[in-house]
Amino acid sequence: MASLEDELIVEQIQIGPMQNFTYLVGSKSTREVVIIDPAWDIPALTNMINEAGYTLTGALVTHYHPDHCGGSFGKNTVQGVADLLETNPVKIFAHRLEADGVKKVTGVSESDIKRVDSGDKLKVGNIEVEFLHTPGHTPGSQCFKIKNTLVSGDTLFVNGCGRVDLPGSNSEDMYHSIQKLAALPNDTILLPGHNYSDVPSATMADTKKANVYMRIDNLESWKIMMGH
Repeated sequence: MASLEDELIVEQIQIGPMQNFTYLVGSKSTREVVIIDPAWDIPALTNMINEAGYTLTGALVTHYHPDHCGGSFGKNTVQGVADLLETNPVKIFAHRLEADGVKKVTGVSESDIKRVDSGDKLKVGNIEVEFLHTPGHTPGSQCFKIKNTLVSGDTLFVNGCGRVDLPGSNSEDMYHSIQKLAALPNDTILLPGHNYSDVPSATMADTKKANVYMRIDNLESWKIMMGH
């Protein structure tokens, strides 16, 4: 059998006016994939899935903000999981603390959502996805760990972290979440939720060097830097 690295599908797709990244993650041998943070142009994303011969088995959401899962965004409505379900009736995997926000923003039903908790795992063909609860940007923000790859949403960027001045944000929670991610192996590949850096991805070792937020190892220093 091929190694897990050879078996893993990871496609990073920049989409929308806010430099969002959507991801396809799955298993090469079974061609099953899940889509992470589908938004902005659902027909284009589903066309990519169909043209590659993939079978979509689920939609994973890092958090409930409309640029990541669709819904009302100011005066505009962003395509997202609700549009995806019209042609691909799959479950939406959201953290249990974020599911109500996803429902409110997107209009999907409770029956569309699978509530998950930190440490839960999902099999996608021969690939296993682990859910990691990383609150801070929102109460139920989560990352997805697949072998030595981490899809981090708006918790951690190559050169920064998600905002903590929004409704539901919590600066102290963000500190602890970043500490949790900093403990991952240095060869972990970080795949962020936005293309906000000069590189679209980086190892955790390089991220620790480039990202000032990852170099703070005590809460008091963090509070000073964040203006608290």
